[in-house]
Amino acid sequence: MTGPTTDETAAPTSSEERPVGWWHRGHPVFAALTGFFAGLVFVVVVPGAYAAVLAALMDYEAAEDLFPFVLVTLAVPIALLVPPVTRRFARYMLLGIVSTALVVGGVAALVLWLLVSRG
Repeated sequence: MTGPTTDETAAPTSSEERPVGWWHRGHPVFAALTGFFAGLVFVVVVPGAYAAVLAALMDYEAAEDLFPFVLVTLAVPIALLVPPVTRRFARYMLLGIVSTALVVGGVAALVLWLLVSRG
């Protein structure tokens, strides 16, 4: 049996010959960027979608009472911290969640302060 020929082991010469996901595995900041922006989207989309589903399924008072259970979804990034394969992604996702929440909270506090102090 013979091994592969030199043509089969040569590096791809053009971008069309490379596999599509080559940079997903090889780029050092891919997990960090996707994790951070997943955390940002998590803070914005998950509570909004949860509130929309609750509002569609039940009356306003019941939806308002059940809304704090959206915090249960924080189990997802915490569970991603357990396996070593997803640990780096989960750390950056939690960083995205915390930093987005701090920015939104800080801007809301500043706007509220400005409205109260000038009113």
